[in-house]
Amino acid sequence: MAQTVRHAGAPTGTEQVRRQNTGLVLRSLRADGPATRTELARRTGLAKATVGTIVAELENGRAVTEGDTASPSGPSGRGRPGRPVTLTGESVIGLGLEVNVDYVAAVAIDLAGRVVVVETRPVTTAGQPPSARELVGLATDVRSALVAEGRSVVSATVAVPGLVAHDSRTVSWAPNLGWDGRALADELEEAFGGDCPTTVDNDANCAALAEASHGVATDVDDSLYLTGTIGIGAGIVRGGTIVRGGSGFAGEVGHMPIGAPAAPCGCGRLGCWEASVGLRAMLAAVGMDEQSTPLRTATAVAERASSDERVRAALEVLGLDLGRGLATLAAVLDPTAIVLGGYFVPLGEFVVPAARAVLAERLPTADLHLPDIRLSSLGIHAAALGAAEHALSDVFSGSLTL
Repeated sequence: MAQTVRHAGAPTGTEQVRRQNTGLVLRSLRADGPATRTELARRTGLAKATVGTIVAELENGRAVTEGDTASPSGPSGRGRPGRPVTLTGESVIGLGLEVNVDYVAAVAIDLAGRVVVVETRPVTTAGQPPSARELVGLATDVRSALVAEGRSVVSATVAVPGLVAHDSRTVSWAPNLGWDGRALADELEEAFGGDCPTTVDNDANCAALAEASHGVATDVDDSLYLTGTIGIGAGIVRGGTIVRGGSGFAGEVGHMPIGAPAAPCGCGRLGCWEASVGLRAMLAAVGMDEQSTPLRTATAVAERASSDERVRAALEVLGLDLGRGLATLAAVLDPTAIVLGGYFVPLGEFVVPAARAVLAERLPTADLHLPDIRLSSLGIHAAALGAAEHALSDVFSGSLTL
């Protein structure tokens, strides 16, 4: 089984360079596909001998395989054709977790980005925020099953609907969960037995990362992802990188004061955007009850809307409120694409036309550029998938060695 070592203290200069070079090779294989050692040297700018050493180490760690046939680009020079190096990494796993008001979720991916586990569990205390016990139970069950298969879970990341401290371990503010100040990473690492480094990130950031790497925003460098659960948050991708802001709190758009002025929000204020376009605001508008997950809830509403004009009218109003907020964000951020996730996806045909019309009307630059509104292709597991990608980021950066 692949072994993971997180080195204590700062690495030596030589060790740091070795790690960075290893990460460079891994990123090249992930982004651009298999290549011979010669091709990898050309892609990365590293010496062929350096690439050879790295490939041998990665092959020993079961992260890559070196085939016996020529790569699609042909021979690598004189003599025998080069053998393509392929990123396999089935035994190297990043674990992504998500905790939300009414469910917890887990997604595990291997080093090549293949999804190997997807699991969602509804919270057991209806009407109450989830307890840490439910998240820990899911996380330890999934990790134990992966280890039993001979896989190494190198790291875990938890996506939460709220603000995360600079340490990437502590939930600073999560009004819908009531977990403010919780040292969530410490709790999970203790449950993992101390051998699975864990971080925490905002759920919208994680979902935006997933859409940029697996979903409908893979073709653009600049995008805005909008969650659709009890709360509303945004993940901002600029040049392929998550924008975090000076305090790491960029994207907390659900609490912009652009909703109905008298609408109470879960944060204790009035007039927040999510109080007008969040899941429960939508349910109040259409007069329906919440089900086990946001997607199931929205699917039921969509079915009702297909035959109920009153529900369709309420969803159109929701789309108008959504469009006003998107116009504000687009005027500041200028995204190429806006991705709607969560409960917005099943309701897309009823919500997006109104939102798109308001965006075109209110965005000052609409005649020059109108962001494309897209529906997420990743479903309710977008944040957990992005968290799994985040969990592998230290491997690809060279901070975590195999």
